[in-house]
Amino acid sequence: MKKNPNQAFSRAVVSNQPGIHDKLEERVRRHLAAPFRKPYADHNRRAFDQAQQWLKQTQLDGRPLVLDSFCGVGESTSRLAKLYPDCAIIGVDKSAARLEKHQAHAVQSRDNYLLIRADVDDFWRLAVDAGWRLQRHFLLYPNPWPKSSQLQYRVHGSPLFPSLLALGGEVELRSNWPIYVEEFAQALRLAGYDARTERYHGETLTPFERKYRRAEQVIWRCQCLLEKASPASL
Repeated sequence: MKKNPNQAFSRAVVSNQPGIHDKLEERVRRHLAAPFRKPYADHNRRAFDQAQQWLKQTQLDGRPLVLDSFCGVGESTSRLAKLYPDCAIIGVDKSAARLEKHQAHAVQSRDNYLLIRADVDDFWRLAVDAGWRLQRHFLLYPNPWPKSSQLQYRVHGSPLFPSLLALGGEVELRSNWPIYVEEFAQALRLAGYDARTERYHGETLTPFERKYRRAEQVIWRCQCLLEKASPASL
């Protein structure tokens, strides 16, 4: 999924979109009805195999699984490993440059987390194919593509959205852009799930969230337990 390299994340998001996108329902229903058939890239297959091997070699296979998608420098992954010591934590990001900065951002070294360089476009689908079911799924990269024409770059506006649903678990998305968070919640409701949004006042897990706090911006979050959806909503 494409990231916006030009967004100044410490600033408030400015958008020409005043509320939830008027094409959101149409987009979500289309993606729910049509599988994403993009071919897998070889490097993403190798990355997923690496994650599978790590789970087996470290004897973490079978533990509750937590995924930290778009993990950036992996600070959030290391913090989640500390918060959930009995879980296997995997952080995924497509940028080698960001992942190479991890040691400067790691809270402490722990043996229950792994950082993987991969595109979530393939990693999520490979995880679904392999039968992964998550206990928790964190999406803490703010992803504020603010223009109305950029809906397809947001998690809930992309053809990858059904894969997120299929991975299950309790999903949590955070951002300083409330429209993005509300849209994500609305997409989950369209898919038949009970999603809730609120202001987040807890511990910051990423450098972005610290910037928001320093700039006195509100951090918003959406939480949803991805159990079986209501058939009437699909």
